[in-house]
Amino acid sequence: MKRFKAKKKKRKFLPFIIIIIIAYLFTTKVLMNLSLKSSNEEFIKGMLNDSNHYQKYEKTNYLDLFIRHILNIDLKKPKVILESVFKYKEIGNNEKDATYIKNETEPLIYIYNTHQAETYVDNTLKDYNITPNVQMASYLLEGLLEKDSINTIVEEGSMSEYLDNNNLDYSESYQASRYYLEKVLKDNPNLKLIIDLHRDAIARKSSTVEIDGKNYAKLMFVVGENNEHFQSNLDLANKLNDMIKTKYPTLTRGVLTKTGTGIRGRFNQDLSEKMILIECGGNENTIDEVMNSIVVLKDIIEEYLNE
Repeated sequence: MKRFKAKKKKRKFLPFIIIIIIAYLFTTKVLMNLSLKSSNEEFIKGMLNDSNHYQKYEKTNYLDLFIRHILNIDLKKPKVILESVFKYKEIGNNEKDATYIKNETEPLIYIYNTHQAETYVDNTLKDYNITPNVQMASYLLEGLLEKDSINTIVEEGSMSEYLDNNNLDYSESYQASRYYLEKVLKDNPNLKLIIDLHRDAIARKSSTVEIDGKNYAKLMFVVGENNEHFQSNLDLANKLNDMIKTKYPTLTRGVLTKTGTGIRGRFNQDLSEKMILIECGGNENTIDEVMNSIVVLKDIIEEYLNE
């Protein structure tokens, strides 16, 4: 009798086990094939604000609630995607405390992207219809700096909209970024560092380096020679480049100076002696590789501010 009752009890729970398995498989499939309607720009803004306002999905129903409560995942928060796909949270958790003044409220860093549309390989986020670009890299750097209480601004103004509204073409993008840069400098005269973040268009073998079994997107500094702040900005670029080389000798491609009238001699660096233009990787790098380099860059910036 005991044997018979045990067997019957086992069968009683079998349907529930099957239901749980089916629900799990269905949920996983929906999660992995979820399609975002929002553009890259909206996704990036959502990542910055960690808000539901910017994310729009094809369906809004009780499945979201099920996933949120059963699997502890909120699909409407962009950072969740980053955390689940390539461990964004883990990278941002630095065990050491920042030595910079923690009650500093004034912005210290301004990051912008003259060429916001410069993209990286999208294999990491392709399931979400997101193509990672340099603006996303800027927000990732901002997030890491903010975790260490370094107040940072990322430019959200659209360079393409400015170009369209002023009948300018892509080659005149530095006029667009100059417009936003001048506004920020006027409102924040005490910035410690201004970064124009780009990515290069070179072969993967030239833009990637393996360090301790991990791939990184190489970094390079570009300085325009024909402006009044050339020497100051060159000194700054050389200093940061040397700091990187001390810890990661193969990560940097060095400091490149360019000369010429207009853009090539300035890159808007005539507006401040605290400006750097950084090429982070190339068009064949993945956002994972870029992120590895962004972590290093964050540490170097923090070290520079603490000197």
